[in-house]
Amino acid sequence: MAKLVVEVLDACDLMPKDGQGSASPYVEVDFDEQRHKTQTKHRDLNPSWNEKLIFGVSCLSELPKKTIDVVVRNDSKSGHHKNFLGRVRISGISVPASESEATIQRYPLDKKGVFSHIKGDIALKMYLVDDHSGNFPVTEEINNGEGYEKETPLEEISANANVDDYEENKRGEKKKKEKEKEARTFYSVPASTPNNPPPPVPAPVPPQDKPAPAEIRTDFMRAAPPGTMFMQVPGRKPEYEVVETRPPVAARMGYRGGDKIGNTYDLVEQMHYLYVSVVKARDLPVMDVSGSLDPYVEVKLGNYKAITKHLEKNQNPVWNKIFAFPKEKLQSNLLEVTVKDKDIGKDDFVGRVLLDLSEIPLRVPPDSPLAPQWYRLEDKKGIKTTRGEIMLAAWMGTQADEAFPEAWHSDAHSISHQNLADTRSRVYFSPKLHYLRVHVIEAQDLIPSDKGRAPQAVAKVQVGNQMRATKPSPMPSPNPMWNEEFMFVVPEPSDEYIIITIDDRVGPGKDEIMGRMFISVKEVPQRVDSTKVPDPRWFNLLKPALVEEESQKKKEVKFSSKIHLRVSLDTGYHVLDESAHFSSDLQPSSKYLRKPSIGILELGILSARNLLPMKSKDGRLTDAYCVAKYGNKWVRTRTLLDTLAPRWNEQYTWEVYDLCTVITVGVFDNGHVNGSKEQARDQKIGKVRIRLSTLETDRIYTHYYPLLVLQPSGLKKNGELQLALRFTCTAWVNMVTQYRKPLLPKMHYIQPISVGHVDWLRHQAMQIVAAKLARAEPPLRREVVEYMLDVDYHMWSLRRSKANFHRIMLLLSGILAICRWFNDVCHWRNPVTTCLVHVLFLILVCYPELILPTIFLYLFVIGVWNYRFRPRHPPHMDARLSQAENAHPEELDEEFDTFPTSRPTDIVRNRYDRLRSVAGRVQTVVGDLATQGERAQAILSWRDPRATAIFIIFSLIWAVFLYITPFQVVAVLIGLYLLRHPRFRAKMPAVPVNFFKRLPSKSDTLL
Repeated sequence: MAKLVVEVLDACDLMPKDGQGSASPYVEVDFDEQRHKTQTKHRDLNPSWNEKLIFGVSCLSELPKKTIDVVVRNDSKSGHHKNFLGRVRISGISVPASESEATIQRYPLDKKGVFSHIKGDIALKMYLVDDHSGNFPVTEEINNGEGYEKETPLEEISANANVDDYEENKRGEKKKKEKEKEARTFYSVPASTPNNPPPPVPAPVPPQDKPAPAEIRTDFMRAAPPGTMFMQVPGRKPEYEVVETRPPVAARMGYRGGDKIGNTYDLVEQMHYLYVSVVKARDLPVMDVSGSLDPYVEVKLGNYKAITKHLEKNQNPVWNKIFAFPKEKLQSNLLEVTVKDKDIGKDDFVGRVLLDLSEIPLRVPPDSPLAPQWYRLEDKKGIKTTRGEIMLAAWMGTQADEAFPEAWHSDAHSISHQNLADTRSRVYFSPKLHYLRVHVIEAQDLIPSDKGRAPQAVAKVQVGNQMRATKPSPMPSPNPMWNEEFMFVVPEPSDEYIIITIDDRVGPGKDEIMGRMFISVKEVPQRVDSTKVPDPRWFNLLKPALVEEESQKKKEVKFSSKIHLRVSLDTGYHVLDESAHFSSDLQPSSKYLRKPSIGILELGILSARNLLPMKSKDGRLTDAYCVAKYGNKWVRTRTLLDTLAPRWNEQYTWEVYDLCTVITVGVFDNGHVNGSKEQARDQKIGKVRIRLSTLETDRIYTHYYPLLVLQPSGLKKNGELQLALRFTCTAWVNMVTQYRKPLLPKMHYIQPISVGHVDWLRHQAMQIVAAKLARAEPPLRREVVEYMLDVDYHMWSLRRSKANFHRIMLLLSGILAICRWFNDVCHWRNPVTTCLVHVLFLILVCYPELILPTIFLYLFVIGVWNYRFRPRHPPHMDARLSQAENAHPEELDEEFDTFPTSRPTDIVRNRYDRLRSVAGRVQTVVGDLATQGERAQAILSWRDPRATAIFIIFSLIWAVFLYITPFQVVAVLIGLYLLRHPRFRAKMPAVPVNFFKRLPSKSDTLL
């Protein structure tokens, strides 16, 4: 028989309930009509139980349908109305099958009602064990210094009995313990330590008597509502859900303690560092026979050693290097700064300076930087040398220090100076992008190479790497007309030129240039809105020979071909470099059209855990760093080398202009440390997208987000990322009024761009952004930018198509539920409900002015009712909604295929056949929809003369009837007819349905 083990570990920040600022909490766990209770921790708001509660599982197949109910109560004698401290409901589907798969999870305590005052969380660990013998080892509870009576801590009690009755019954049962051997007892099994495991003691086998009846609970057979569950959603894997955390950050501690701590880094944990700034040296003695000195500095602290770059033949070197050592890993009380001379064999000792760590000052921003001082060098015996001084500064600080981004951290001391820049934190800004519109109208006086025929002209427009071409002129002519518009993406500032070439289509695949011209992008006028359209201009076309010879450009051209163009820089648009569904910026390109900010977004990148080793082939773990993108601002944390649990604790801030935007945070493995090649790629570990409109104002969100990556082998979880988020509103009126404004600037609606053209422009914008950021130092490489911007989001994916289909079905499920409810009302499945609907219908018919107020009041009540089930956690990557958990390998192989395909012919043929079968089903559905629409059109088109005659005669009769009959009477008759009893209903289809299905369609005229 299987056993369910629920380990109750501890709770944190409970609500005081005894009227004296404290509480005496204990935990009750209910499962499958079994109830166990932990010991009471007297006057403790952060209790630790460390007890195991064992439950019998009668049928493992029924476990996913059951619920584990964990209730925290206060052991109070004054009244039972103060007993409740919070509850957690967990679905049985989330229980791991073994102890090795189980992890400790912290669950926030949920309220009993809307007006309950509950706070805090509880740590639990649950798993299944096999107990074939029917016994389970029993161990003694460890006494933590608190004297308590040794007793059986857990017993099955009646659910209808209160706590006082239970304790009285328990004291009575202790006196008659020897006589009542048939009493069923459950034992608490505390967590044993691996160093001193307690010996197993066989528990007495309980008799087969039927236990006392317990309270019958209906909620054991259904899943808990979303508001009462944490990470455990039926049908979803717990490891793919977010985990709420409570890190000791200043903002949360200040809120809970009542202090408003004003700190720039209040969303991350403070990390203390020892900073050592090696500035320069002077008057160093000569150590070589040749009279030269190649000095460098070695900073040593315990087992940590950092070295500056050596400078050749320099007795007054300048280094300006800052080193950072984490305070928690300091292994010595002395800081040793040694100056050495680089030599072919052993490096020569020049001198050193010893600093006591206890005398190093603490610097807290916004204090000014610590001024460096000159120190006289000492020899190995501690005697001051006659020559040589070094300028140093050492102080204790945090990651808020200005020197933190530029410091050479102790975990990166082993890498070279060239690769050091790739490990530092940086802030990047995307280039400002504009849409360039080129309207090619016509050309005149084109001269082909063969003057005996009229040219068939084609105009080609090129801006950088972007090229578009017009269609060939309809009629061969020296004065062709095209009247075509093209749009391009250009950065600001831009040194590029618009190159327009007129080609003559001589033959298939053979073009001859008839003329060419250049326009600098800097000279193009800006267009802010649709009303101010620049006038078209005539431009001279230069012959190819004149273009190539610069000397002839300056000569006055008496005759040349001309082209008519309208060119403008449309700054009223927003240039999309990411999908519009999860864009992080919606502002127009023109700074004159931008609206003021409405708030501030603060992001704290705390840490990651359970990362997978990405460099296992090289004998290393993972060199992880994070990249966050919101608007045109990109941030990159420093790279933490060779660790699976990095702790960054870096905080960044963005101005928010629109709440309907998304921030993206990605985690990558740095592939450019320790002498990696330039063509090496940074591997993606996972990313998180969070929509700002789902965040509550001024609330701090601290969660672990799963890092999910879809690979050809399937969905893979590469670890978890801990983030802290806070949105602060600075303009409430502007924020509320934004909900009535369009999402994009008005130019997108006045002069819209086609969807296909927008995708092409988005791809070009992404290429420009990736090229610009790759030229920074350290570079934000192309593979990182493409992954953050979802460059392949528009590509075909059968998995994504299934996900979108399920989204549509989920959307229609509400409408179908309403239809089913109305059908049940019409068929009197619930007579009481049907009678109430009759009464409501008659009231609305008699008082039609109440229809709209009733509808809006009903919407208000639904919204208020759903408030208690609102999401408690920010959104994340949903593996189930993405259809990624059970995706077929063939579908994933097709999704990761290149474009054009690189797969063998037989695989492509199979995929094409599968696509044809899917398209055939879609074709059938579209044909059925077209058939119904054509039947509706055929009612009055006289395609079926008898049907049309019947309908118009019936319409005339209804017109006369409705004219002489009051509307309320007609509405009552129709409503009563629709809600008639099933006894008066026929099982055959209704007459209007039969009449409609007999109308003709055009399906019989298709070939």
